Order: sequence, then structure tokens, then C-alpha cells
Amino acid sequence: MDGTMSYRPRIMVTNDDGIDAPGLRALVHVLVSTGRYEVQVCAPDSEKSAVSHSITWRRALSVSRVEIEGATAYAVSGTPADCASLGISKVLFPAVPDLVISGINMGSNCGYHIVYSGTVAGAREAFFYGVPSISVSYDWVRGFSSIHDFKLGAEACLPIINAILTELKNKTYPERCFLNVDLPTTIASHKGYRVTKQGKSIIKMGWKQVTSETQGGNILSTMTMETDTPAATEMEADSPASEEQLLFKKEVLGPQLEVEDSQDTDFEYLKEGYITITPIGALSHAEMDCQAYFKDWLPRAVECPSSSAL
Repeated sequence: MDGTMSYRPRIMVTNDDGIDAPGLRALVHVLVSTGRYEVQVCAPDSEKSAVSHSITWRRALSVSRVEIEGATAYAVSGTPADCASLGISKVLFPAVPDLVISGINMGSNCGYHIVYSGTVAGAREAFFYGVPSISVSYDWVRGFSSIHDFKLGAEACLPIINAILTELKNKTYPERCFLNVDLPTTIASHKGYRVTKQGKSIIKMGWKQVTSETQGGNILSTMTMETDTPAATEMEADSPASEEQLLFKKEVLGPQLEVEDSQDTDFEYLKEGYITITPIGALSHAEMDCQAYFKDWLPRAVECPSSSAL
């Protein structure tokens, strides 16, 4: 038999909710069940939401083999970016994957929240090293969503995954971006697929003083702030405040909103029920008007360096 006919593309899965998270397990199950791919998993050994693109630098990572049917899987003591980096390094697996998928996250990752997201960071880290990647998040809503929705979301991603692999085989896939995919809450009846742009939506957060670390519950999901299911909850040890120590916790001040009106954004179409596909890059460039302003401003700013700003 021709070797090219029997080749199965290698897909490596990571996430930020941890290797036991239902979103990752559903994605791996769906990928394995197709029989089309060689599936590898390199994911955090515990919940690592909202760690952004942090990496472990000063200490060694602990890696343990985990049994996931149909896949070769490892749990890692590091961040999502650590896991992606380790997984594509050929130190853990014998070959670089054809595609890295980070997710499925329990909570959407749109707008400014892409910066906070450990899920997106897992895909971005692979992109840094030239490995095609996508991040996938599900807009989980407490009281409406169910664990079964992750399977539906994974199945809805298969056309995207297969199309990417075809483009890679044909050497026609763009190399200057990776994809951030968000699945709507109504994934069972989604309206279709839309290419969108990153908007400026954000959940406004504040701080409140608490008397212990567990007061007020845990806000662990990257963006929805509603992961109160046992599968996504990591309890902290209760530590009471002392007279010398003040404790403060994040609190949600309002729903996620678009900071300014704009069209074709990820948040806009996600809320309308579409699966959003947002090409993003590694760098965040300032708006053109800011570039023009500071080009004009700099000569004046350094002209009189000793002058008072008051």
C-alpha cells in the first residue's frame, strides 16, 4: 500500500482547564472516534484558566502519563503555553504535530479576553514555532449548557479541522496567523460559520475585600465566570485574613459588552448564534491614528527633555 494513503495527520490537543476537563475529553473522543488522526494530548495537570501566555522558566516541569483511550496523553505541571511548547518539541512525542488544537474551553474567548486566555495562549505558542494551530472555546452558560454540548462543539469543528489539514497538505494554508474559534451557547442549533475579527468586548471586573480565600466562590473559567460544575472547580484551601494581611478577590461588575460599536466582531456574531472563526496573529499593533500621533509627538517630546510636565 502507498505510504501516503495510510498516513494519519498528527493532532496534538492541549487546554487551560486541565487534562480532566470535559471540553478536552470530548474533543479527544470525537477526534479519536473518526479514526482519521493520530491524537496526542499534552495538557496541564490542573486548572490553569486566565494565565494568559505565562511560561515556566525557573523550575522543572513534572510530566505524567495519563490513560485516554485512543490517544497518547501526558499531564504537565506547567501552563498551557508550556504544554504546547513541550508537546511540539519532539522531546515528549517523536514528531512535530501537523496541527495543535487548544480547547475546548469552558467559556468563550472573544475580544479583549483573548489576551487573558490560557486556551488561546496554547495555540499561540505553537504558532510562535511555526506549527499550525487553533484555539476552541464554548460559550458556556450556567443553567442552560450541559457537558454534552462539548461533544456537539467538537463535531462542529471537524469540517474546520479537516479543511485546515487539506490546505496544509496542499501547502496553501497561510502561515502568518492562527485561528480562534468560539462556539455559541446554542451549539445544537447554531446558525453556521462566520469569519470574524477580534472585537473589543470585555467583562468589567473589580475587587472586593474578603475575610477568607474561599469567600465569594471561585472564578475559574477564562471568561464566562460561570464554571460552577464539579468538573471545572478547583477548591482552594481556606486561609483567613489576619490583622496584618488584607484579602481581596475579583468580582464581576457587569455582563460582557462591546467597548465600542464595530461590525463583524467575534462577540457580535457569537451572541447571534454563529460559530466564529477569528484569524489572529502574535503581535498586537496599535491603531493607525495612534501610530501617526506618536510619530508627530516624539520629536516634540524629546526637544526639551528637562522641561516640566506641569
